[in-house]
Amino acid sequence: MTRPTAAFFDLDKTIIAKSSTLAFSREFQAGGLISRRAMLRSAYAQFMFFTGGADHDQMDKMREFMSQLCAGWDVATVREIVHETIDNIVEPLVYDEAVTLIEEHRAAGRDIVIVSASGAEVVEPIGQLLGADRVIATRMEIVDGKYTGTIDYYAYAEEKARAIQHLAETVGYDLDACYAYSDSVTDVHMLEVVGHPFAVNPDRELRRIAGTRGWPVLLFVRPVALRRRLLVPATRPTLAALAVGGAMAAGGVLWANRRRRITDA
Repeated sequence: MTRPTAAFFDLDKTIIAKSSTLAFSREFQAGGLISRRAMLRSAYAQFMFFTGGADHDQMDKMREFMSQLCAGWDVATVREIVHETIDNIVEPLVYDEAVTLIEEHRAAGRDIVIVSASGAEVVEPIGQLLGADRVIATRMEIVDGKYTGTIDYYAYAEEKARAIQHLAETVGYDLDACYAYSDSVTDVHMLEVVGHPFAVNPDRELRRIAGTRGWPVLLFVRPVALRRRLLVPATRPTLAALAVGGAMAAGGVLWANRRRRITDA
């Protein structure tokens, strides 16, 4: 009997072009959760995240910043704001190439699993919007309906790999036949546990590692009108991404060749 398989996707800068949590800063301010000063700090953190990548030091700073920022927030208010604004906030950030990949994996019978260090209150609605089967995300401690600022579970670095392995044991996934996608060197462990790892818009260190290990590199650049894409089947583009294999200096691998590997695997 054939074992089930899955495609595991990091979220920030892999499926969407920004930090999913920080993308809601303006809406959280409008909802009375954060001050204008905190919103400006959030915008700066977003800029640093986008331009500098997300190494371990930056992720530690991001974790500390978000923990301090959300302490005392009303959980129901956060969920309501995300629910009411997710279409306008997230849709313009989604990469068309990522949606194409999700569609192809789903057509091939694979589960779609989003694995993100962002909070579950943000990641789970985004996963639902994208039609993900499962979500692995960070969970904050909640007391009396409010965040304490303490992290109960941090879906980051090695923990992402452990969560994927645990899920594989629970569901029965054949990890050697599974796929994983991420932009950050902090997700090397996540990429290592599957048989088909891909670096997406990689930071410098992940690009170097991908080159030495022969992992294909995908470049995602196009935004997508997600609601129209999901409701009205679009003509699939002839070149959804440029895949650069292990011999990157020798040239790229065309999307059509990579697609055959996905649909035939």
